[in-house]
Amino acid sequence: MIPAPFAYARPTTIDEALQAVASGGEDVKILAGGQSLIPVMRLRLAAPETVVDLTRVAELRGVRDDGDVIVIGAMTTHSDVISDPLIKQYAPLIAEATETVADRQVRHRGTFGGALAHADPAGDLPAVALALDAEFVIAASGGGRRTVPAADFFVDYLTTALEEGELLVEIRVPKREGWGMHYEKFNRVAQAWSIVAVAAAVRREGGRIAEARIGLTNMGPTPIRASGVEEALTGADATAEAVAAACARAAEGTSPSSDLNAQADYRQHLVTVLTRRAVTAAAGL
Repeated sequence: MIPAPFAYARPTTIDEALQAVASGGEDVKILAGGQSLIPVMRLRLAAPETVVDLTRVAELRGVRDDGDVIVIGAMTTHSDVISDPLIKQYAPLIAEATETVADRQVRHRGTFGGALAHADPAGDLPAVALALDAEFVIAASGGGRRTVPAADFFVDYLTTALEEGELLVEIRVPKREGWGMHYEKFNRVAQAWSIVAVAAAVRREGGRIAEARIGLTNMGPTPIRASGVEEALTGADATAEAVAAACARAAEGTSPSSDLNAQADYRQHLVTVLTRRAVTAAAGL
C-alpha cells in the first residue's frame, strides 16, 4: 500500500531536528532506520502529519569512550554496533544480542536508538539495556537534556519516557570489564522476533558469583529484570546446581502474553530454561 500524504523534514543537526519536531504539527513521527515505521505507514496503521528523518544528523552516530562508560549515538546502525571495538571490549552483550536482530539488510539500516525507542516487548535490545544499567540521554527543544535510567525508560507496551517534542540522542553504558555475558534467544525459524530471550551479565570472584544482572525479553509489556534470580545468584557457588536452583525463579514477577506464538504458561516455562542457559554461559560453567 501507499502511505497517506505527509510533510517531510530532513535536518542535519540535533537543534534542527528538535525545531522540525516542534513545528511539525500534532502528529509527528521520527524516522531513524525506518524498519518499524515505514511498514506501518504503508499499511496506514500510522498516518503522521510530518516525518522527521534523522539520517543526516551525523552527531547522532558513532560510539565513543567517556571514562567509565561507553556512549552509543542513537542513530548508530546495528551493523556498526556489532563491529565496534569498544562495544566488543566493554559491552559484548550488546553486540551478541544485536547480531540476532532480523537480517543483515535490516541491521544495515536499523538503528540502536530507534529499536530502543520503539520499545517492542519482543525486541532484543531493551532487555540488554536493562541488564547493563544503561542510561538514556534525551534532548528537548530549548537545548535542555535529561538522563533516564533504563529501569525508568520503558513505561508500557511500545511506550517510553520520551515526551512530546523530545529526541533520544545517546545511550550511556557502564563498562563491565571482567564480566561474563551471554544472550539466549528462542524464536520461530521464519521470524527473528523473540518468543522469549534472556540477557545475562555475571561477575565471578573465584568459585562464587559476586554479581548478576539479568534482563528478560517478551515476558511482559516492558523488559523485566529477573530480580529473584539475581538475588539468588549473588554470593552463590559458581556451580551448575546453584545456577539451576537460582534460575528456577526466573518467571517470578512476569506477566507474559498469550498469542499465536506461545501461551503465557509456555513462556514462563521457557524463560527458566533460557535463563539457566544464559547464566551458565555467562558464568563460564
